[in-house]
Amino acid sequence: MIGYLTQNYSLIHAFAPRAAGSTRRDAQARNRIFKMAPKLSDYVRDEEIVAVRGSLDRPISGLVMDSRRVVPGTLFFALPGLRTDGTSYIDEAVNRGAVAVISSRLPISTPAKVTFIQVADPRAMLARVAQRYYGFPDRDLSVVGVTGTNGKTTITHLVRHFLNGDQKVGLLGTISYDLGNRSVPSFKTTPESVDIYGMLAQMRDAGCRQAVMEVSSHGIDQQRVLGLQFGAAVFTNLTRDHLDYHKTLDAYFEVKTRLFTGGIGTTPKVAVVNLDDPYGEKLAAILPQGVKKVTYGENPQAMVRAEELVLGFKNTTFRLVWPGGTLAVDSPFIGRYNVSNLLAAIATAWSLGRDPSVFLPRLPAFKGVPGRMERIEEGQGFNVLVDYAHTDDALRNALQMLRAVTPGRLLVVFGCGGNRDRAKRPMMVRAVQEFADFAFATADNPRSEALPQIFADMQAGVTAPDKITWIDDRRRAISLALDAAKPGDCLLIAGKGHESYQEFADTIIPFDDRQVVRELIGIKALKP
Repeated sequence: MIGYLTQNYSLIHAFAPRAAGSTRRDAQARNRIFKMAPKLSDYVRDEEIVAVRGSLDRPISGLVMDSRRVVPGTLFFALPGLRTDGTSYIDEAVNRGAVAVISSRLPISTPAKVTFIQVADPRAMLARVAQRYYGFPDRDLSVVGVTGTNGKTTITHLVRHFLNGDQKVGLLGTISYDLGNRSVPSFKTTPESVDIYGMLAQMRDAGCRQAVMEVSSHGIDQQRVLGLQFGAAVFTNLTRDHLDYHKTLDAYFEVKTRLFTGGIGTTPKVAVVNLDDPYGEKLAAILPQGVKKVTYGENPQAMVRAEELVLGFKNTTFRLVWPGGTLAVDSPFIGRYNVSNLLAAIATAWSLGRDPSVFLPRLPAFKGVPGRMERIEEGQGFNVLVDYAHTDDALRNALQMLRAVTPGRLLVVFGCGGNRDRAKRPMMVRAVQEFADFAFATADNPRSEALPQIFADMQAGVTAPDKITWIDDRRRAISLALDAAKPGDCLLIAGKGHESYQEFADTIIPFDDRQVVRELIGIKALKP
């Protein structure tokens, strides 16, 4: 097993250099394997080629875009990147056993044992070849894609829960990849196209009939979902995030719309759109002909909507209305934004032919999503919640909800990630100071950016200096917040959610907010 993709080891072994003393029988076995091996010509079409050196009749053992994952017989894709160019790693890939290379330009000199193919867009080519190589698994599965700034993880988990009755449902997202027969940790919200199609193929082969995946704006813009056929695409909302990459909100929105308007080479069969979000209203108005539109929200015009909403600290109740009827819902989720998440999942399952009156009784069995308003109970006399909120809008939604249901003080531990949109940092601080009684500003994932610079950007948003303190060490900040909390208070630890690490310039260290809270509460309980 290499990465997350199943390898054909017999084929890889056949491509490996012949061992000393190999017999004629070994050679015959290798030849039989080579005859069955896929060939470049099976996956690369003439009209897609700008130039080629070498034979297209060459057998390959697999597809790779990371030179470190090359094995004998690999087709290596040298992709352009934000920091490095894949063409710089061609020599390493060939030395490791790559027999073919696809890139945007041909090297000056090319070894005869390797086929080099020049194409106009290597990323687009990777997606097309991966889809063909893995046998178009998206055509055998009903794939649901969820995009938007906030809510993707919760919605995908809820959709899977509602669909996962008597059938397996695969999942690709921020927390994990559930491939039907096994689940592995996630390394990217929306993986690269070769990983997506490879994992969808594993889901198909494991007997899954549906798959649910988070689709990030980076994933769309970098053509990781190019050509993928979605049975349904869901739009949650759009707020300020990733502007270090997209530069403007309008550009960010334009990328999101590609999932619905054919910008990825396909259009979904169904578009599920949030009418409570202004960008959702814009999207609903520009959906192309042939895409079935299903809207949700509290908006009275929404097809699937919540009425008579009652928000509490332990649960939320509302009357669900959809074209097929009405139903009283008692949700274990708290907060108005979680009503929106739940409506999105209900609307999606309904759009795929499920009856809400049948699948909604399963809601109480939903175990929640790790790191999404996850309650930590260790016998303390106050509430502690860990959440992934890392934008000003997500923080405002979370804190506004907690403010309304907290009898005591509302305390917050939070930070801003390094090497990301600097302009949102003061906005996050203002959101925190608007609702929290006291905040502990600390490190999130500083990456290669100096923490003093991150703090300086954040301090531009301070409106009440006496209600915030600045602590470099995140564990220390959490410890001080726990010391400050009294019965009736609520402590929100925001920003990292399910993450089990902290990322610095040259290292990644183990750090899980939930585990740290449990450890610190245990230590403090032992003190006399």
